[in-house]
Amino acid sequence: MASGRYRACVVGASGITGGELLRLLLNHPGIELVCATSREFKGEYVFRVHPNLRGRTNLTFIDSTIDNVLKKDVDVVFLALPHGQSIEWVPKLYENGLTIIDLSADFRLKDPNAYVEWYGWEKPHPYPDLLGKAVYGMPELHREELKGAKLIAVPGCMATAAIISLAPVVKAGLVDTDKIVVDAKISSSGAGAHAPRLDLHPFRTYVIRPYEVVHHRHTAEIEQELSLLINRQVRVAFTPHAVDLVRGILTTSHAWLTKPIQEPEVWRAYRTMYGNEPFIRLVKDRAGFQRYPDVKYVIGSNLVDIGFEIDSRLNRLVVLAAIDNLMKGASGQAIQAMNVALGFPETTALDQVPLYPV
Repeated sequence: MASGRYRACVVGASGITGGELLRLLLNHPGIELVCATSREFKGEYVFRVHPNLRGRTNLTFIDSTIDNVLKKDVDVVFLALPHGQSIEWVPKLYENGLTIIDLSADFRLKDPNAYVEWYGWEKPHPYPDLLGKAVYGMPELHREELKGAKLIAVPGCMATAAIISLAPVVKAGLVDTDKIVVDAKISSSGAGAHAPRLDLHPFRTYVIRPYEVVHHRHTAEIEQELSLLINRQVRVAFTPHAVDLVRGILTTSHAWLTKPIQEPEVWRAYRTMYGNEPFIRLVKDRAGFQRYPDVKYVIGSNLVDIGFEIDSRLNRLVVLAAIDNLMKGASGQAIQAMNVALGFPETTALDQVPLYPV
């Protein structure tokens, strides 16, 4: 750490989440951004790939090798790499004592065999010891574990919205944990900078397209984290839909109540768990433009807007959550987890008011 600031590097910085990390880190008073890596754009100015950063940094991309990063004498490394690639970086970075914030799925699941089932790996995770040391990077659920953590696994974007919105009612025992259904709508930026054909503009515009209708990989994270809350298995059915938005995720979750309840009991569950959380807003209004969570009102922020409705006819609770997938769903949550790990105020570099109108 030089001059009282941690030296940071973003690996895979030419991607969408990598660019968002750069934007946030450049505004962080406790971080000196010393390198950004990209195999595709090595030697090029960062602002030529991320034009919004023009005038904010003159960094150029360096090649994405572990040795190149270690030569920069960094303290913190963000891995904004595709799934399956971080696993090649983490062991050596960990050996060198760095703080690692991994935005891929490579260290999110605690069961080594789960990677075979959910990510199609041929063998179980080769570093079960590091899986045990990795902390799931959701401060609302793991704040104490994150303090001083050296390996942080940033949650998946849709998993984040589902877990945070469902956790209070699951923990309070208000819903049947054998049958929770989560429907997610996700924007095109969730597909990354090298999106497949169906996520290109001509195919994405005017679309509401279901995909991976069953067995989507985020199911594993949702079940893992909700099960840890109550020390027994929670079962979740999860289906995502690609929609015609650039940023944002909305999840609609359906859970069946364990008993007839009134609204104050649901409010109590959320306020008990999240009453002091800096990034969570409860949205259930009878007037105004926003009566339930809507991605339009969280864009550019690290906020989670949560709402609910009770269906007394079917004894069902409907829970809604809206996030910006690039912020609370990825880079913003990564910075939030880093802040906790390194002892910064949790809202540092993240206290933006959402953009409106968008």
